Amino acid sequence: MNNNQTIEKLRKMRINAMAELHLQQVKNNQLTDVTPDDYLALLTDHEWEERQNKKIQRLLKQAGFRQKATIADVDYQAGRQLDKNMFQRLSSLDFIARSENLIFTGPSGVGKSYLAQALGNQACMMEYKVVYAITSRLFKRFKLSKVDGTYMRELNKLSKADVLILDDFGLQSLDKHDRETLMDIIDDRYNQKTTIVSSQIPVSTWYDIIGEGTIADAILDRLVNSSHRIDLNGPSLRRDILKAE
Repeated sequence: MNNNQTIEKLRKMRINAMAELHLQQVKNNQLTDVTPDDYLALLTDHEWEERQNKKIQRLLKQAGFRQKATIADVDYQAGRQLDKNMFQRLSSLDFIARSENLIFTGPSGVGKSYLAQALGNQACMMEYKVVYAITSRLFKRFKLSKVDGTYMRELNKLSKADVLILDDFGLQSLDKHDRETLMDIIDDRYNQKTTIVSSQIPVSTWYDIIGEGTIADAILDRLVNSSHRIDLNGPSLRRDILKAE
């Protein structure tokens, strides 16, 4: 079998990265300086790395992040009250492996969403499936799904996400449909998957925002009691950016 046939068969089997590297090695006449075992390992590693990179890019796209946030770019300025050691421990993502939750609270503009998305980005890099959602928009989507009969399918999609990021939680009180949806989401994920919540509203007032005492108790028991909590403070980082411009 000649090299052209080999390359064509690799492509038909969708082993494209291996095919392209083999073609490059043939063109450059680099096959004589390596053993068969080493050459097979080279081709295999190249294909593996290419597939892993594509998987990570797919996970990042599916997550739906609003910002390109990364752990490396996190600002630890003192005024934010963000403990660097604690956040870097969280960045190891052990809390995700343990199916624990994380709650960011603080005033608008202090970087809650950025930190949540930075951890989400890191999770994608480690091949966790992440879903990012603005909470109010998520509730609207679920209301529509109840109308068109896709509610359970949408719920199942969220339950499969290793990490669910609920951004801007609690900006308005929940109605009956929102409460039921949040209860279903949190109950499915309890002790199974990680939920990260970002909110301008202190956790102490969430009970009133959720409403309906029994459901609020059930939600908060599942969401808050198994969570790490970071309360940020300080001036708006958005204003700092505008001043710098």
